Amino acid sequence: MARSRDADGPDGLLVVDKPAGWTSHDVVGRVRRLAGTRKVGHAGTLDPMATGVLVLGLGRGTRLLTFLVGCDKAYDATIRLGQATVTDDAEGEVTATTAVDGVTPERVVAAVAGLTGAIEQVPSAVSAIKVDGRRSYARVRSGEDVELPARPVTVSRFDIHDQRVAGETAYDLDVSVEVSSGTYVRALARDLGSALGVGGHLTALRRTRVGGYALDVAADLEDLTAAYDAARTRLGVDRLDRADLPALPLLDLATAARAQFPAHELTAEEATALGYGQRIGSGVPGEGVVAGFAPDGRLVAMLDETRAQARSLVVLAPAGPR
Repeated sequence: MARSRDADGPDGLLVVDKPAGWTSHDVVGRVRRLAGTRKVGHAGTLDPMATGVLVLGLGRGTRLLTFLVGCDKAYDATIRLGQATVTDDAEGEVTATTAVDGVTPERVVAAVAGLTGAIEQVPSAVSAIKVDGRRSYARVRSGEDVELPARPVTVSRFDIHDQRVAGETAYDLDVSVEVSSGTYVRALARDLGSALGVGGHLTALRRTRVGGYALDVAADLEDLTAAYDAARTRLGVDRLDRADLPALPLLDLATAARAQFPAHELTAEEATALGYGQRIGSGVPGEGVVAGFAPDGRLVAMLDETRAQARSLVVLAPAGPR
């Protein structure tokens, strides 16, 4: 396990398969304990109801998170047509029920097509978007009516795997979507129901990918916790010292960056210059976020290469004193 320069704990990204019922903050708290460090953050939340990919940064890995928040994402979901809820998912109170006898596979396909591509989406009112300094969901839960403005998002894929009637007021769809950052799958369910005139909400949501990080590299949080508890029991202690912590399946900084960003293979001279905060010539012209790698494979810096001179956005491997 790679250790940070100041011995403050491990460095890298940890991709977790978040369990249902956990908030993203819950997961961060658990990983802080498992890793023996406070320096843990995440690259975008998942609702408690949802499961799947949650990307965490540890140590210097937290400095990569700002570049990951805007990644595209993929989900598997189940949408129930015929019932609208206050939260646009199964955790909210049902606000309307409508017979679904007029819903047909052909109408569903046509409505899905209207929600695919570049669209304007009104976020769910129970989202974390701030309205005059307060989270929208907090305002809704305190009884306020919140109207959020529409914003442009992109739904690059909206595939239907199965359609089935599940009752007089329930028509279920199993779907997969790929969406730009800022897209609410709950809002897609709501808007699909509205387009068909019957209302709709999510009953299941699983995030399968964030950018270049998919479920195949995601760790099971229960397995990580079990390894920690087994070590604690073996040593007869309530809390493990850092030296006794089980290793976490971290992606080191270089591996994590190569999975997501265009690469600029630096010369030794360029790597040294970046370490001192100097600019170098662009190696991947036109790209806004590029990972710069030293000849030995280390991640040196994240670069803005939209101009002829590459500018450091963050330096991960500062040069030592001259």
